[in-house]
Amino acid sequence: MPGSETVEAALSRRAERRSERRDFFRHAAGAIALGTGALAMARTAHAQTAPSDVDILNFALNLEYLEAQFYAYATSGVGLPADQLTGTQTQGAVTGARRASLSDPEVIQYAREIAADEAAHVASLRRLLSTAAIAQPAIDLSPAVFTAAADAADIDLRDSGGVFDPYASDDNFLLAAFLFEDVGVTAYKGGAPLLTDRTIIDAAAGLLAAEAFHAGLIRSALYRRGVDVPELREKADALSDARDDLDGDKNDDGPPRRTDGADQGISPIRSIYGTAANVAPTDGRGIAFSRTVEQVHNIAYLTDDQATSGGFFPAGTNNANPALRRSGAN
Repeated sequence: MPGSETVEAALSRRAERRSERRDFFRHAAGAIALGTGALAMARTAHAQTAPSDVDILNFALNLEYLEAQFYAYATSGVGLPADQLTGTQTQGAVTGARRASLSDPEVIQYAREIAADEAAHVASLRRLLSTAAIAQPAIDLSPAVFTAAADAADIDLRDSGGVFDPYASDDNFLLAAFLFEDVGVTAYKGGAPLLTDRTIIDAAAGLLAAEAFHAGLIRSALYRRGVDVPELREKADALSDARDDLDGDKNDDGPPRRTDGADQGISPIRSIYGTAANVAPTDGRGIAFSRTVEQVHNIAYLTDDQATSGGFFPAGTNNANPALRRSGAN
């Protein structure tokens, strides 16, 4: 484990990378064409209609579709059953996913466990929502989208021909899972204060806990493997910084509370007891942070600007409430 000087140097490098990535996103935003009329309508609808419990659960269901399909394909080469994909609004297909080339027995078992849990999450939310459940939107899990995320994180891809393929190796799979898992935890925490029905709150709390276990497992696996391959920790840190840049630098007391720079990588940190691991990304109070619906969409759409589609959701997410389908202008 590195000493304090190494940690300080790493923190300095991360700050430099974050500054460079903020410039990248500002320049990239100018090249993105947005449907301004649709966004104006979304703002009007949001002003008129606060999100209901159904809206929030459907927001979560979009994310569960994304995660469940990623793990299902990565572990088995086959997606979710057709009867788990139907619902209101436009149903889309999964593109670009395939079975991952996993060789480490531990990683294979981790992947299978999470895959089963995520499939169960989809089924649970669909049961809760009943006829109000949204259909799976179009989901892009191709290496091209993951490469865009890696490029935004300034990860050096020269050794892999300029491509980040999440299905190519154990390490790549874990990094791709890391990209998703922390977002799921912060999304559920951000949505929790907006729920009103006790039954739904209880279910959401259980889902949040499961996602937190998944995130901790993935972070621990990367941290441990990073002892022998420090580059793994550096790549995870870079993805964390990119998420931070995508979701913006605005602060808001909420609910949910929104804090700039809250995302954290996995490299060792300084604690009150000395250099420590960073498996649980908490603040000074030991509490995990939240993301707003817009911030989650910023990461899912891979943009720091306001948009209604992009990245992993090429046609956007599904929701009856337009305000819960867009990213924020950061």
